[in-house]
Amino acid sequence: MAATHPRLEIRNITRAYDGRVVVDDVSLQVMPGQVTCLLGPSGCGKSTTLRIIAGVEMQDSGEIYADGELVCDTVFRVPPEGRSIGLMFQDFALFPHLNVADNVGFGLARKEAGNAARVNELLERVGMIHHAADYPHQLSGGEQQRVALARALAPRPKIMLMDEPFSGLDNRLRDGIRDETLDLLKEEGAAVLLVTHEPDEAMRMADEIALMRDGEIVQQGAPYNIYNSPRDKRAADFFSDINVIEGVVKGALTETPFGQFLAPGVADGTRVEIVSRPQHIKIDFDRGGRGPNPTLRDGVAARASVVRARFMGRESLVEFRMDADGSILKATVPSVFLPTVGTVMWLTLPRDRCFVFPKTT
Repeated sequence: MAATHPRLEIRNITRAYDGRVVVDDVSLQVMPGQVTCLLGPSGCGKSTTLRIIAGVEMQDSGEIYADGELVCDTVFRVPPEGRSIGLMFQDFALFPHLNVADNVGFGLARKEAGNAARVNELLERVGMIHHAADYPHQLSGGEQQRVALARALAPRPKIMLMDEPFSGLDNRLRDGIRDETLDLLKEEGAAVLLVTHEPDEAMRMADEIALMRDGEIVQQGAPYNIYNSPRDKRAADFFSDINVIEGVVKGALTETPFGQFLAPGVADGTRVEIVSRPQHIKIDFDRGGRGPNPTLRDGVAARASVVRARFMGRESLVEFRMDADGSILKATVPSVFLPTVGTVMWLTLPRDRCFVFPKTT
């Protein structure tokens, strides 16, 4: 039967240092077997939130619950070692004087029957059973990460907290180890809260993303929804490069070089920003072949000239200067597309790939 209650729940957590609020009324829930990513730029309060949940730091207000039981408020507090929480950090924190097997078994009750079997089981599952007698300095970064994961999982924690655990790995190793880690965490059924500042990592690993900014969770949901329905320009910009076209609303419409955009519910005279991603700019090789009466959905083609073109491996990035206003827009094109500087082209911008936000600054 599927779980109906959150394994981890934090309610209205706040924390301030010298009058500066770093965690501001944060609430979230994580179900058993679910991976939630706390995503945001450095200094937004992610790691502080994690430390409060782990019990190494106290909140100023709010409560933490595990399986519906109170773990901590501002009066009652279960000590860190009593919270059934596993921890993984970017430096792995392996004990250099213990071999791999002893590192994994460190958090298990001393001399308990079955300890050796649990250690061997986990080392087998992370592909490290043949390194059981080795010491951390004899291992690669990827191997150390696998050992750290096995050690964190050995006591069967209900909750796993992970703070940038893959940032110390090189790019070639990172994707494979993230996938292996995710599979193992899902099998163990722990509620996982992963802190990261990398949108790609959050999109790859998370069942749910909580986007954090200035101490607050500003948007929360499935990766697809967060990416495709950002709440504001800053949220869209955090996940990828963006193009921004400014305009003024008149009769719920905004004029742009690409034709009119709908701005329902926005008062006349309001300045708005129309946000799109580079992959959604389309090159119209038929020179604006939308016909004499383009639809509001398709818009019109706008004339632009190539400023710069670069091959990025999987795609090409082309920068254009718009004839209409001199602004620069970026477009990405699959494979190799390297037009010469100054080449004139026509661009279109599908309406269903754009976001319209009132201009805030």
